[in-house]
Amino acid sequence: MKLIDEIVANKAQLTEWRRDLHMHPETAFEEHRTADFVAKALESFGMPVHRGLAKTGVVGTLKAGKGNRAIGLRADMDALDLIEMNEFAHKSTHQGKMHGCGHDGHTIMLLGAAQYLAKTKNFDGTVHFIFQPAEENLAGGKVMVDEGLFEKFPCETVFGMHNMPGVDVGKFGVRVGPMMASADMFWIRVKGVGAHGAYPHRGVDPVVIAAEIILALQSIVARNTDPMHSAVVSCCHVEAGHTTNVIPEEAMIAGTTRAFLPEVQDMIESRLKQIATGIAAAHGASATIDYQRRYPPTINTAEESELAAAAAAQVVGSENVLRNLNPSMGAEDFAWMLREKPGAYVWVGNGAGEGSCMVHNPRYDFNDDVLPIGASYWARLAEMALPAG
Repeated sequence: MKLIDEIVANKAQLTEWRRDLHMHPETAFEEHRTADFVAKALESFGMPVHRGLAKTGVVGTLKAGKGNRAIGLRADMDALDLIEMNEFAHKSTHQGKMHGCGHDGHTIMLLGAAQYLAKTKNFDGTVHFIFQPAEENLAGGKVMVDEGLFEKFPCETVFGMHNMPGVDVGKFGVRVGPMMASADMFWIRVKGVGAHGAYPHRGVDPVVIAAEIILALQSIVARNTDPMHSAVVSCCHVEAGHTTNVIPEEAMIAGTTRAFLPEVQDMIESRLKQIATGIAAAHGASATIDYQRRYPPTINTAEESELAAAAAAQVVGSENVLRNLNPSMGAEDFAWMLREKPGAYVWVGNGAGEGSCMVHNPRYDFNDDVLPIGASYWARLAEMALPAG
C-alpha cells in the first residue's frame, strides 16, 4: 500500500477522534455534538464552515490555486437506534443508540483527509467537505439537496464511501452503474368487519385477507420482474387483533421493496397496489396503501467511477481495487446526491474472517486500521480530480 505518510503518522489522533464519536452516538437530525466536533475540527484546519443544512449538516470549503472547478466529498454522521453489546472502553454511552454502521469512521476518514489537504493544498480548485446527517431511514442527503446544497456549494462531481465488512482491509470496491438498490417502504391496511372468532361468517376477516396479500406479493418478483433484473419485496411487519377469540376489523402489513432500475421501481409500486386492493375487494374488504419512495438506486457514472478506482489504486494498488463485486440490495441516501451530480460511491474493506461483523449488528465496530486508508483515498481523489498545475 502507498498510504500518505502524514496521514499514517496521525493515526493515533484519528483513532482517538473516532472512538470519541463512537462513545457519543447521535441519531437522525440530532447530531448536535457530532456536528460541533466536525465544525470545530474544520475550523481548526483553517477553512470556512457552513452549518444548518438539514438541521445538523456541516460543510467545510477548502480552496487552493486559481482554478474554478469544484468537487464534493461526502461522509454521513448519524448512528442507529440499536443497543450496543460490545464491552470495550469506547462503547456507546447513550443507551439504545449505537454507531452500528461505521458512520463514526466515515466522518473521521473525511476529517483526516481535510486536515491533510488543508496543510498541503496540492490541488487546484475547491473541495467541499460534506458531512451529512440522517442517512439511516430519514434521507438526510435528500434534505440537504432540497435545501440547496449544490446551489450554495456548486460541485461538478460528488463522491461517497462506505465501509464493507467481509472485504479485506486494504481493498476497495467500485463499479460503474448501480452500486446499491433503491429502498421503498410500504404500509397496507386491510379493513374488514370484526366478528366473534366462533362465528367468522358474520364478519369479513382481514387476517385471512392479509395472509393472501402477503403470498400474492411474492409473485411481483417471481412473475412480473424480468429475470435478468433484480428486485426484492419483503413483508417485514404484520399486525392484527388483540386476543384469541375476536376477529379484528383491521390488519396491517408493512415492508420494503428494492430494485436497481427506476422502471422496476415503478412496476413494483403499481403491482403492489393492484394486488392489495384487488384481493381485499374480492373478499368484500378494502385496502389502503401508503407507499413511500425513500431512497433511489445508487448509480455511479462511468468517468467518475474510473477516477475513484484510479485514486484507490494509488493508495492500495490496482490489484486491490475490486471492479466486479455484485451490487448490494442495501440502500444509501447518497443516491439523492448522485441524482443531481455525476459521481461515484465506493466500498472500503472493513475486514473479513473471524471477528468481522456486518453493519447493523449490536457487536459491530469500525476497524481503526481503515482510517488512514480511507483518508488517503479521499486526499488522492481530491488531488487527482483537481490536479495542480
